[in-house]
Order: sequence, then structure tokens, then C-alpha cells
Amino acid sequence: MRETLRTITADGYLGDLTALEMRELRARRATCQDVETGLSYLRRMVQGRLDVAEAERARRADRTPTGDDDLEDLIARLPELLAHSTRSPGVGRLPSAMGTGDIDEDLADELDDIVTTSHLSAPDELEDGELAAVVTSLEAFERRVSDLRRQLFDRIDAIEAELTRRYKTGEASVDSLLS
Repeated sequence: MRETLRTITADGYLGDLTALEMRELRARRATCQDVETGLSYLRRMVQGRLDVAEAERARRADRTPTGDDDLEDLIARLPELLAHSTRSPGVGRLPSAMGTGDIDEDLADELDDIVTTSHLSAPDELEDGELAAVVTSLEAFERRVSDLRRQLFDRIDAIEAELTRRYKTGEASVDSLLS
């Protein structure tokens, strides 16, 4: 997966699409879609961790002067927090396949370096500064993953435009789908 993402996002990946055979075009589109599915899942993982961290920050901000706060309430609200992301939908597209896809190991490791799920199972144990750093790092990481997804969508769009052009001009026919 590591090399696939690097290959796809490299400047010369698309090359001259008009020179590629139909099978190669379809294979490249499928590869891009598979990688995008993995990035989409990774982005959802980032957003879930970010939702938990931000909810903990809000919980801390709402503490009463006596120090009463309700960590149990935060834990009880986790399903709601994780079900309703408040972040923008990125490029506004659903992944081509619903599922986890293959996640780039380097990116998954980087996410775990920022904050593991075990850290967020006890968010009250993080110092305020640590929690703020986690939120900042997660926001930056989410932007990076979203940018990678956008690059993949650009490549998918270019490949699909070439496929469409071939069908419109008669260079390809529906019969070629069967071959």
C-alpha cells in the first residue's frame, strides 16, 4: 500500500492517458479508487479521535468552579460524538466502495503517533497542553489526508474523462467492457 500511494500521487502517474489501453485505464482507475477507500476510512478514524479530543476540551471548559465534571457523561456520549462528525465532508464524494480498504501503514503509524485509541479511552488523564497538541496535530493530519484524497479524485476524474471521451468519439464501445 505504501508504494501504491506514492506511485499514484507522483507527478508522472497519469502520463499520456490517450496512449494507454482501455484495460490499463480501468486498472488505474480501480487502483485509485481502492486507495481512496482506504484514505476515506483513515480520515473517518482521524475524525473520530478528533471528536473525542474536542469533546474532552469542551467538557473541561464547562467544569464548575467546584471541579465537578462528568467524565461518565463524555463516555456515554461517545456513540453520538462518533456518529455525527461536525467537520466538512472533504471533497463531497462518497467513496466508491464502502469499507475500510487498505490503509497506508505509514499514515496509520503517524496517526497512532499523534494519539492512540488507548489514550482517548482515558482523555481526562491528558494534561491540557497535551490535549491541545493532540487536537492541533489531528486537525493538521486530517487536512493532509483530505489533500491526498483530493489528489486521488483528480486522478480518477482525469481517467474517467479519458474513458468518457473514448466512448463519445467511438474509440471505445460498450462491447469493450466485456473484453
